[in-house]
Amino acid sequence: MIEALLADNLKDAYGIRHGFFARCGGVSEGIYAGLNCNVSSADNPAHLIENRRLVALHLDVAPENLLSCHQVHSPDVVTVIEAWRTADRPHADAMVTRQRGLALGIQTADCVPVLFASERSGVIGAAHAGWRGALGGVIENTIAAMEKLGAERATIKAALGPCIAQNSYEVGPAFPAPFLAESPAHGKFFRPSLRPEHYHFDLPGYVMAKLRGLGIADIQPPLADTCADEARFFSYRRNCLAGADRSGGQLSVIMLIAPQSRPVTFDDIGREEEDTVREFMPWNGGL
Repeated sequence: MIEALLADNLKDAYGIRHGFFARCGGVSEGIYAGLNCNVSSADNPAHLIENRRLVALHLDVAPENLLSCHQVHSPDVVTVIEAWRTADRPHADAMVTRQRGLALGIQTADCVPVLFASERSGVIGAAHAGWRGALGGVIENTIAAMEKLGAERATIKAALGPCIAQNSYEVGPAFPAPFLAESPAHGKFFRPSLRPEHYHFDLPGYVMAKLRGLGIADIQPPLADTCADEARFFSYRRNCLAGADRSGGQLSVIMLIAPQSRPVTFDDIGREEEDTVREFMPWNGGL
């Protein structure tokens, strides 16, 4: 059975469904064992399709409406108007929409997935915040894109999903420089490591500080450390430390629920069409 973690500040949001999916369940094998949803990985394509179908089934959305970008650690944001084919997915690291029935999926294997929602305006967003994207402006750009769709910044909620924690994230001597150039106050996100001139970087802390600085008050901290929990999460850092340069990825998803129409009944269509309905409308409860 697949596992979806829920953020406290989003789980009761009106008209919104979300989930931070762990690696539990799924059909992938080997280094990708579990619910690998990273379509850029070298996993068996049939396994990826089935894993993403399971996520879509859990969210009650059509698999073709579960969307992901080709993530490139950029600050780029896509405004989603309609679904795209996986082969045609845009190069970007965040998505926003006000279209109902489209699920925005962020793939991560240590980076921070951030889900955004403004209930009042009916606008959602999802961002992939690795250190490059977070430093480069992906958080700022996602919020700005939501505002263009009508979201009011004061109403936006943000939830961080499972990601690498500071204790698991050692970086080298040159790593802090661009963060300190942005602000000397960012030194608080670096703690000395046992190795000389190495540090432990608090990526989720940095992302949350960005959100607060942008006026987002309702923020859910990360739910788990991906690197430290091998049974539940994929981790690129953990695999690299073990000598492997590949990893599967978990999916974090948010969607605006599509309006529900009244179920079709045989009284509506006539009993003589029963066989046709059974064949072409299996989602209607086995009419």
